[in-house]
Amino acid sequence: MTYRVCFVCTGNICRSPMAESVFRARVSEAGLDDRVEVDSAGTGGWHEGDGADPRTVSVLEEHGYDSAHTARQFQPSWFARLDLVIALDHGHLRALRRLAPTPEDAAKVRLLRSYDASAADDLDVPDPYYGGMDGFEECLEMVEAASVGLLDAVCEDVGGQAA
Repeated sequence: MTYRVCFVCTGNICRSPMAESVFRARVSEAGLDDRVEVDSAGTGGWHEGDGADPRTVSVLEEHGYDSAHTARQFQPSWFARLDLVIALDHGHLRALRRLAPTPEDAAKVRLLRSYDASAADDLDVPDPYYGGMDGFEECLEMVEAASVGLLDAVCEDVGGQAA
């Protein structure tokens, strides 16, 4: 059975596609491609059909990650097929939990940085959209750090071991 993870930010052009690419790479490195499916979406549909922000693409490619992406909006019906919905900040967390059809679905929503012990109480990944390249680099660092703990949690859920 496939375990499905969806990363969600605001417009699905900066943070969530970055998290999707990084986590997909971690899943692949762990040899779990056939057991874990990774995608992303936005809470809003402003950028639906667009590619990732060029700065996201640049940072991902510079660090060796795949940057292929088409933005889409998260739909409440998706909860039925998802095992984990990863919000990039508290605003997304609240919005997604409000969209959840059941309490069980709401419990599937977690903050990405909650998987990073070094994050302490600072669990939001800041939106880099209105800033410069340094914000995108910082976003990537946060995503990479949290992806390690997230992979451990997913491996535990699927009964696999990271390679």
